Amino acid sequence: MKIYRFRDGDRVRVGVGESERIWRYTGDDAFNLGTIDDARPLPLAEARLLAPVTPGKIVAVGRNYAEHAKELGNEAPSEPIIFLKPPSALLAPGGTIIRPEVSQRVDFEGELAVVISQRAKNIRRASWRNFVLGFTCANDVTARDIQRKDVQFTRGKSFDTFLPLGPCIETELDPSALSLRTRVNGETKQDGNTRDMVFPVDFIIEFVTAVMTLEPGDVILTGTPAGVGPLVAGDVVEVEIEGIGALRNDVA
Repeated sequence: MKIYRFRDGDRVRVGVGESERIWRYTGDDAFNLGTIDDARPLPLAEARLLAPVTPGKIVAVGRNYAEHAKELGNEAPSEPIIFLKPPSALLAPGGTIIRPEVSQRVDFEGELAVVISQRAKNIRRASWRNFVLGFTCANDVTARDIQRKDVQFTRGKSFDTFLPLGPCIETELDPSALSLRTRVNGETKQDGNTRDMVFPVDFIIEFVTAVMTLEPGDVILTGTPAGVGPLVAGDVVEVEIEGIGALRNDVA
């Protein structure tokens, strides 16, 4: 099931996608869909999509693909490297990524994102699926020069608009072997597969929840494959993940 969040007139709505249409539901969010609101679906192409969830926190995993770690001059880690991105970085599908003036190198990083469904603390790998609502596409936009200058990740990852998320939450998906592609102006830059993660989703959830409690709506970014590169004003960047769809954003 594909759950969308969108603006319908002056109201923020949720709905379920089917055959390039969205059926409006009465509920408030992805965790409370309610029932079908009316018999008239909204064409997906006409929907003003929003980020499908509003997380309280975003936990990201760095260097989770060995080839990506290598392209940045690093070894694959022996345990997950985690950092946080602020909710203020969130950007809707179709929104515009804004390059900050203080950075000369802003990169795309296409990623699979995990949406948490209920409070999760000290979760074992065997039960991870009970705590996941579904999956969506993410772009972990990064001011690479600032990241390298600061050594740690916070400032370079946290500018407003640096987390496009969407277009929907797919609830019925096996994340173990999904193709993940990032295109810039139609040209494929990243062509990876989640099977190449150093640490798979179940391991990540166990690791993160041993550190912090996750709440419904929180998001985990699972890392990016090799092929990251710069974005400039006027670019159009798309992150497409098998079974979910494509997340498209402009750059200015």
